[in-house]
Amino acid sequence: MIKDAEPLFENIKENSQVWMSHSDTIKDLPENAVRLASTSDVLNAAYRIEGEETFAIQFHPEVYHSTDGKQLLENFLVKIAGTKQTWTPGAFVDITVSELKEKIGNDKVVLGLSGGVDSTVAAVLLNKAIGENLYCIFVNNGLLRKNEFESVLDQYKHMGLNVKGVDASARFLDALKGLSDPEEKRKSIGNTFIEVFDDEAHHIKNVTFLAQGTIYPDVIESVSVNGPSVTIKSHHNVGGLPDFMKLKVVEPLRMLFKDEVRRVGKELGIDKELLGRHPFPGPGLAIRILGDITAEKVRILQEVDHIFIQGLRDWMLYDKVWQAGAILLPVQSVGVMGDERTYEQVVALRAVESTDGMTADWVNLPYEFLQKTSNTIINRVKGVNRVVYDISSKPPATIEWE
Repeated sequence: MIKDAEPLFENIKENSQVWMSHSDTIKDLPENAVRLASTSDVLNAAYRIEGEETFAIQFHPEVYHSTDGKQLLENFLVKIAGTKQTWTPGAFVDITVSELKEKIGNDKVVLGLSGGVDSTVAAVLLNKAIGENLYCIFVNNGLLRKNEFESVLDQYKHMGLNVKGVDASARFLDALKGLSDPEEKRKSIGNTFIEVFDDEAHHIKNVTFLAQGTIYPDVIESVSVNGPSVTIKSHHNVGGLPDFMKLKVVEPLRMLFKDEVRRVGKELGIDKELLGRHPFPGPGLAIRILGDITAEKVRILQEVDHIFIQGLRDWMLYDKVWQAGAILLPVQSVGVMGDERTYEQVVALRAVESTDGMTADWVNLPYEFLQKTSNTIINRVKGVNRVVYDISSKPPATIEWE
């Protein structure tokens, strides 16, 4: 139900889908409140205060799965609050480049590249602002996708960026040895990244800033933002640096969502294929291996992931999926290979659709594709004898398993 002639819901039709990530509900409204909208399950989905321009909603308009959420936000900001729509990717680039020039001046900046959309867009923005004073470092933490270290370095050769590749895979795997708790693994990886960057920064004279490709969902899920929100996970780009680094942090994309970052990247002329890359977690495969990390487990998951992602490309499904990956479960199952009994690993495949990562729904991939992918994984990857497909939405599940 939507109350007639309400500016907050202008151009929004009845039965428009909205997304709620909690089980809270408002049973009774204040005496001076006017109910604006209800769902079949929630009586007071939206209301306003009589005589004021104060509105309340019991759902998330900002996320992909609230189909008219953008319209509702536009109604509030433009029609009710009277603000002007001045944000464009071009305006963001101009303003951000100007602010970076003023903030950084002639100082040097070291940036950790990951090969993903966020760090690449951050690098190109900084390069536009400070040019040769930007030093990019791409670290192999031993937890990347198969052959990714070499392919990413090759990808950056033609972008005019000063990039150095550092293979620290042994260092990261050693730091992770014996760790099973997801938060402990994330923090170990974050600390090791800091140590590696500190070592590399000392090879460059007079570095003042560390740049990061932090985006807003990283901030939201890592720290409580202006209220009693709960920390969902720690993120190695969020939370500041230890005192020994003596570097200031610069995060040009900190207030953007993923879809906005891609629009800015397009404005900067970054290759469409690079901008279309699926997000990949900063801790890499460490949080897609449930339990402790070993080189053999990394090898298994790299092979499985490669088959899955390449299969999505071959079947022309890659661009229809927002993020995909494989998870190595701490579970073994009985199987039969030839005439022999096996007792080997189980992997889960995950593919979701989203725009910002704040909400996501599983993708209904063709059965024929899943069948072929499962058979290929089991036949080619030694150590795996069972494949399952994850059909959980976010919320209540997260996109990653850890």
